[in-house]
Amino acid sequence: MTAGGPPLRIVRRNAQLVPHGWSASVHPVLQRVYAGRGVACPEEAGHRLAALMLPNGLGGIDEAVALLADAIARQQRIIIAGDYDCDGATGCAVAVRGLRMLGASHVGYVVPDRAVHGYGLTPALVDSLAQTPDLIVTVDNGIASLAGVATAKSRGSKVIVTDHHLPGTTLPNADAIVNPNLPGDGFASKALCGVGVMFYLLLALRARLYPCDRPDREDQTSAIYGHTSRDSRPDLASLLDLVALGSVADLVPLDANNRALVEGGLRRIRAGRACAGIAALFEVAARGTRDATAADLGYSIAPRLNAAGRLEDMTLGVECLLCDDPARARELAGMLHDINAQRRDLQTSMVEDAMAKLDGLALNDAIGVALFDPAWHHGVVGLVAAKVKERRHRPVVAFAPAGEGDELRGSARSVPGFHVRDALAEIDTRWPGLIVRFGGHAMAAGLTLKLSNYARFAAAFDEVVRERIAPESLQPVLTSDGELAPEDFDIDLARQLRMAGPWGQGFPAPLFDNVFECVECKAMGADGVHRRLRLRDPHNGCVHDAVWFGAGGDAPGNVPLRVAFELMVNDWQGRESLRLLVRHVEAE
Repeated sequence: MTAGGPPLRIVRRNAQLVPHGWSASVHPVLQRVYAGRGVACPEEAGHRLAALMLPNGLGGIDEAVALLADAIARQQRIIIAGDYDCDGATGCAVAVRGLRMLGASHVGYVVPDRAVHGYGLTPALVDSLAQTPDLIVTVDNGIASLAGVATAKSRGSKVIVTDHHLPGTTLPNADAIVNPNLPGDGFASKALCGVGVMFYLLLALRARLYPCDRPDREDQTSAIYGHTSRDSRPDLASLLDLVALGSVADLVPLDANNRALVEGGLRRIRAGRACAGIAALFEVAARGTRDATAADLGYSIAPRLNAAGRLEDMTLGVECLLCDDPARARELAGMLHDINAQRRDLQTSMVEDAMAKLDGLALNDAIGVALFDPAWHHGVVGLVAAKVKERRHRPVVAFAPAGEGDELRGSARSVPGFHVRDALAEIDTRWPGLIVRFGGHAMAAGLTLKLSNYARFAAAFDEVVRERIAPESLQPVLTSDGELAPEDFDIDLARQLRMAGPWGQGFPAPLFDNVFECVECKAMGADGVHRRLRLRDPHNGCVHDAVWFGAGGDAPGNVPLRVAFELMVNDWQGRESLRLLVRHVEAE
């Protein structure tokens, strides 16, 4: 159960028929896990780059490629307009590195400052450029930048928008727009994030500049995505570590296409071929790269990169990702590590403030939760919204002062089944002018409004959420892959599960539930909220080591407990052992 929130339930994933054709080396439990996630055949579990969708299905990509090819041929000045989150930073680095590999001689970048320029390609960001570029290419932003694109074009720049956010009713007047989420776009995967869209644009540009000798798909695929000793073309696969980091950090669904991109990047990291910046971030996070997983990217690497954009300037993060000197990369990564420590302390304080504001409020007092504090930092409100959403299991918007003036910057987080960006669009329609601007996705969105309109917005948000949310979306659940047999508590299976991903958004890590008795429960950690457990299997008496992070209390002893857990490899001090990572405990 989550403190202050509705009780959590364990539900079993619908049983799926395990397809034939699996290798005997693939554990039956892993076969079951794959089947439960819709993997219909063993080939789909390989996450191979050769299975990637080709870029020619993306709308607007031909026009964008033509503009880039012309700019490269004419040695024009190209500026990449990035974003201040991990997706935007990795996308910016991919764009700069990739275009230089493909022959661009004058390519630079600019990243907005949250407090100074706002989000995306704004007029203020365009005005900050010392020289007018011939071509501006946005990454992970731009689909809502109507004024910024207009300003850039009025100054004589051409503009390519590459984005993945949902568009509004009016599109910017760019020279080309590449976004798989535009209405009618024919690209089969709508889950690409900003760095993924940019990578696909580079793939298409490479195909234009270095055409294949043979037209068949097999040769075309290997020429675009692979790189062999006989291939003299630039090796764009060298950018996949950056693509993997941005894709995991942005929490886009890991559909088959994204899983192939992420796994391709993880293979490079495990092989010691990551760029100097990512290698340095692993080092300062005290994480090894040999067995790197998507969870390492999401929980250890991305927060250190994101911290720069939240509290200072994401230029520091982009410079780390562009750096090729290991010593300098370690210096930059160390700075990001220190900023992240500041972010963590600030986040803890702000979350405590937020929960104090909700103390004494019943769950139904606010179905759509809005929070504001004049002392909060606008770069951290998204993390506050996420934490409150986890505890209350309600859609949440957290606000802080945007900087100078009377505007507030808000960040929204939602629960499964409730589209928060559509909710903001509904508010904008019913109460015109209440929101200054907004944008985002189903599960996360951002917005700006006037301080004087905060109370009206809070009431409107709660009203729209109450009208649109389904009752089942207010009930938190953990979806389990079922019980493990006694013989399945095996470190070899744990190793297979760890490396069988990439696991993440839309393709969750395997979770099981069994009945145990707790024979030992000890507090761990300086704050005393974590527990180290020993759980006994009543079927055979075997006792398993377990950890329960954020337990907040002791597990009852010597009574049957239904425990939801992940099967993990504990590699403490270089010695591997089996351990259960407890996610939830309830009375049987």
